[in-house]
Amino acid sequence: MPTGRLTGEAVGAIVANYLPEHAIVVDESVTAGRQFASQMAGASPHSWLGLTGGAIGIGMPLGVGAGIACQDRKVVVLEADGSGMYTLQSLWTMARESIDATVVILSNRAYQILRGELKNVGVEKMGPVASEMLSLDNPPLDWVSIAAGMGVSGERVDDSGEFIHAFNRGIVLPGPYLIEAVI
Repeated sequence: MPTGRLTGEAVGAIVANYLPEHAIVVDESVTAGRQFASQMAGASPHSWLGLTGGAIGIGMPLGVGAGIACQDRKVVVLEADGSGMYTLQSLWTMARESIDATVVILSNRAYQILRGELKNVGVEKMGPVASEMLSLDNPPLDWVSIAAGMGVSGERVDDSGEFIHAFNRGIVLPGPYLIEAVI
């Protein structure tokens, strides 16, 4: 198991190791979790719902749908912080409907996918205004407070050992639980 500072790779390894059997994994981790699908190859049998491309913000609503459709299965949502901002009201729906989901927010404090898209269209160096617009750290998002305001308990971690404990807590607790994984 990984130790030390939390990274996207560490999150994937830990989730793969502790994923409960028959869980439904919703993956909108985007830039921080490009390796997650391959890391899950050795995990307990599970269903994998990934992006079909082109849209940002489907992760948490997809988790809501999975939780309503399969109430007897744990849902694990792997969500990028920027993508999560598009549909954060899904947390309220998870609380209202008592959806058994563990939501992992991969918090790199940026709209990293949009930075990559700028490069894809030929932008070599972003100016200070564009850079600031794609930042999520001024002020920094506080996903634990956002979740609490929507009726969802949670915690923030930035260490692999802390994430192991938080993820296991989220898996055992019924209903929605959010982990802000600062990477």
